[in-house]
Amino acid sequence: MSSVPPNIPSSGASGAGAGVSSSGTSPTFSPLYQQIKALITQSLQSGEWKPGELIPSEVELANRFKVSQGTVRKAIDELAAENLVVRRQGKGTFVATHHEARAQFRFLRLMPDAGEPHYAENRILDVKRLRSPAELARLLDIKSGDSVIFIKRVQSFDAIPTIVEEIWLPGVLFKGLTAERLSEYKGPMYGLFETEFGTRMIRATEKIRAVSADEQTAELLGIEVSTPLLSVERVSYTYGDKPVEVRRGLYLTDRHHYQNELS
Repeated sequence: MSSVPPNIPSSGASGAGAGVSSSGTSPTFSPLYQQIKALITQSLQSGEWKPGELIPSEVELANRFKVSQGTVRKAIDELAAENLVVRRQGKGTFVATHHEARAQFRFLRLMPDAGEPHYAENRILDVKRLRSPAELARLLDIKSGDSVIFIKRVQSFDAIPTIVEEIWLPGVLFKGLTAERLSEYKGPMYGLFETEFGTRMIRATEKIRAVSADEQTAELLGIEVSTPLLSVERVSYTYGDKPVEVRRGLYLTDRHHYQNELS
């Protein structure tokens, strides 16, 4: 694998602020619950309620926005369906966080053929700052030549190398990210991005294809050259449908499978 970014189609920006004007203060003619959803999302994006924190109750939000509790409930239903908030019976509604196992496995769809899914062990191979080529800049919605951080790592399950990943991040958002910090951090990478860099991955688009292992990848995974692998190319987005990560992973699937749920 080289540090040339994959050709991943970007997604159209729908925006988290649907229902409010570009200034974020004046509601438009979208349904009322959509306007309330947009206002709550703005509070999430601004950090008024941080990941893992309890947000105000439906009654409190209804009073704040001067709407019915049912309108607030419908807005929160959609936010929960989009994994922006999590309802906990008898406790309230919390801002979703990547430090929860459910969030980790929402973005990692490689499941073991036997046993329960569990966290991978990471080996960081390279972290460096580069100038973004035009195609990568387009995917990240930055200018060509802007700074990006490139990360390469191997992920292992039960001490068996299984994934080789290359990741590109906007340099302006991830200042101070180093190989040392990534190596010493024991939680999910997205949890680190959320906690230390204030960037939360909300959704992602992926493109999947079958490929053959090249010589370098085969050596890293301890397999024969031309072994079949699954290539997963991803663009991840934060609030407002802003792309903040491009990632390419090569997955060894002799003990795992890629699992997705369609609804």
